[in-house]
Amino acid sequence: MVAIIDYGMGNVASVQKAIRFLKIDCCITSDFSVIEGSTHIILPGVGAFYQGMKNLKERGLIELLSNEVLRKKKKFMGICLGMQLLAEKGFESCESDGLGWVKGEVVRLDPKSKIIPHMGWNNIEVRNDTFFKGIPNNDFYFIHSYHFVPESPDIIAATVNYELEYVASIQHDNIFATQFHPEKSQNSGLAVLKSFLTHA
Repeated sequence: MVAIIDYGMGNVASVQKAIRFLKIDCCITSDFSVIEGSTHIILPGVGAFYQGMKNLKERGLIELLSNEVLRKKKKFMGICLGMQLLAEKGFESCESDGLGWVKGEVVRLDPKSKIIPHMGWNNIEVRNDTFFKGIPNNDFYFIHSYHFVPESPDIIAATVNYELEYVASIQHDNIFATQFHPEKSQNSGLAVLKSFLTHA
């Protein structure tokens, strides 16, 4: 069963709808026992880094999720803000500590980029195809003003060119994350979700 973490930061229903379309059992939850009993954890999210961390802390989810993902090595996927919160620090509105599961920072898109926020469809360049094999095309839906800058380039699974090159996906051990929204990315997005949720 897939636990979609409900922490008040949006778009959980659309993620659930996409996974149910794949006929995979899932639920939206912040219940500790449900999360502990899950096989996979998905942390979606839309909004500000600081608020996302505040909401996780207020619900007592930080320690629980860290235990499930880092100690138990449960398969984890972060989407959009859910990817950014993996970083050590974020700088949206103020400097804020992140989950710190992946070394790196979340900073504003470079002003040289075309228009901020980066919103709409863009092709990604895949570097690690573990969860991108067999996708119909490389076009995915993005909406963000901040981006993840990992300390190590080795964890970058895909990049996107938006005047400059940005990280579109990361993969590290049992952790996988996307800056784009697979649940809004039609067949390619569904293929990525299915690949992650059914990968041995």
